Amino acid sequence: MMSRNEQLTQNLKALYESSTEALLFHGWHHVQFVVRKSVEFAEELKVDRELAKAAALTHDLNYLIDTKSTVDTGAALRAQQLAKVGYDEAEIAIIEEAVHSASTEHRSASIATLAKALSDADALFKVLPVGPMILSARFITETKTDLRKWADRIMREQQPLLDSGIYFYTQTARDRYLEWARLNLEWVAMVQRSLDDPDIQLFLEDCKRLGYL
Repeated sequence: MMSRNEQLTQNLKALYESSTEALLFHGWHHVQFVVRKSVEFAEELKVDRELAKAAALTHDLNYLIDTKSTVDTGAALRAQQLAKVGYDEAEIAIIEEAVHSASTEHRSASIATLAKALSDADALFKVLPVGPMILSARFITETKTDLRKWADRIMREQQPLLDSGIYFYTQTARDRYLEWARLNLEWVAMVQRSLDDPDIQLFLEDCKRLGYL
């Protein structure tokens, strides 16, 4: 007999596989990465690994509804999928609060420990050194965002987290990956500044005409 999370994984994998073309950044590859790291960080933080995995599996379900939506758009679908495999209302409420507060725009120093495990895993995916080569353009295409708005949002939401010392919460993530976060934000800041260069603007107009953006 499958465990709750084994069944949840099977159910969600089927949902994501039907949206592969739309979810270039927030697809099943992203979810599986966040699941693995969430469980690892949950062990360090001594929080319930089952709840950590369930939160990671369901944290981005809003993108299955609308690729331009915010985390709370997925609340009803999360509750439905979690209840289907046997999570009760109290557990669903704990998971929902963790998913909400782990989202970049809602994070603070006082979020629950479960949310910290999820947050570190999700934040790590954003700053992978391979990201600029593989993931960033896919995110922009998936969410249909403007390049300047993308850079402005990252700097607005993530730089304060770095400055206040809560980009990562676990010691493991800080020791291993904080430099990645710093370098990623330096790169995004450089992208942001480059958009004021007239030659870059002309180049991007050409890219738009060719359908690259």
